[in-house]
Amino acid sequence: MRITEVTAFGVSVPTPPHAQVDLGFGRSVKRDAVLVRVRTEAGITGWGESHHGRAPGTVAHLIDTALAPLLTGADAADVTGAGSTLARAQLRGLGLGTAAAIAMSGIDLALWDIRAKAAGWPLHRLLGGAPRAIPAYAGGVALGYQPPPVLAEEVHRLRERGFRAVKLRIGDNPGADAERVAAVREAHPDTTILTDANTAYTLEQALAVLPALAEHEVGWLEEPLPRTDAAGYAELARRGTVALAAGENHFTRYEFAELVRAGSVRVLQPDLSKVGGLTEALRVAALASAWHLPVHPHTASTGVNMAATAHFLAAIDNAGYFEADVSANAALHTELTSAPFTPGQDGTVRPLDAPGIGVDIDEDFLAAHPLIDGPGFR
Repeated sequence: MRITEVTAFGVSVPTPPHAQVDLGFGRSVKRDAVLVRVRTEAGITGWGESHHGRAPGTVAHLIDTALAPLLTGADAADVTGAGSTLARAQLRGLGLGTAAAIAMSGIDLALWDIRAKAAGWPLHRLLGGAPRAIPAYAGGVALGYQPPPVLAEEVHRLRERGFRAVKLRIGDNPGADAERVAAVREAHPDTTILTDANTAYTLEQALAVLPALAEHEVGWLEEPLPRTDAAGYAELARRGTVALAAGENHFTRYEFAELVRAGSVRVLQPDLSKVGGLTEALRVAALASAWHLPVHPHTASTGVNMAATAHFLAAIDNAGYFEADVSANAALHTELTSAPFTPGQDGTVRPLDAPGIGVDIDEDFLAAHPLIDGPGFR
């Protein structure tokens, strides 16, 4: 079980013009990801995913040149020890900021994949969970800034697929956003509506849209402001009734501890490929449980992250929604990997039953879609 190799792979899939979506951080032009492969002397190979961080080449280079040498020869089953080794190294250099947490996440997930494969168990069972049904909402790079009737029709198609909850992208402007939410609510009165502004609002804009979100019974307002604007989040929580959500851009349990302590955000959304991996996500979930807060993870680009997220939700006591990526450009979890979860007919998903994280990687697809430099949103 000694580690013999840690390798990162950047991968990009262009988004054709007809499938591009406008969101709070721009128009999608490609999907990026960073996969991490860890090989062992026992012949067991684990796969993980680091979020691309909008700089997938940089993330992959950090893994290959700075972190991989620290783990060569280490015990692959000692996930905690590996994480401590990487954390100590980063604290002496980069600190446990964005790049370090993202890079460590993919390695950590790959090591959990190895542990569960060695045990012959699906990951959720190794974590003490069961293959329970997890409610899912339709999310991903979808449901963007479309005319209200077009958006309502998109939600209709998603309901035909079994979804009873959807996440609308707002952050355009309060008036247009309110119209889109109202159109979806009128067309689908029994649908759970969630919203995500992708940090695109000013405080004044977020305050302006809150009454409309409350009127149409929106379940949460996600990332209305940058994560650093603690005072703004506090003001929104004080003056509105819609729950605030955040966490996909918070890294490590230390940042989540501050987020929970502040008390403004009631919906926590760690991403297993950003927060520091499964190990760190479990610590965040335990912290949230102590404060009676649910965890609704953000999902990343490929089936590796999505499969691991389903296992994670099946193993914690404060599990919320699974974010199902319904993007038109979905090759990173429909072609790069095998199916990352078992879909239900009632808007739910179940974790895979195969040993480990449970997905197969098409390395030919990986080789055929090398990294494309440049931003994924413009």
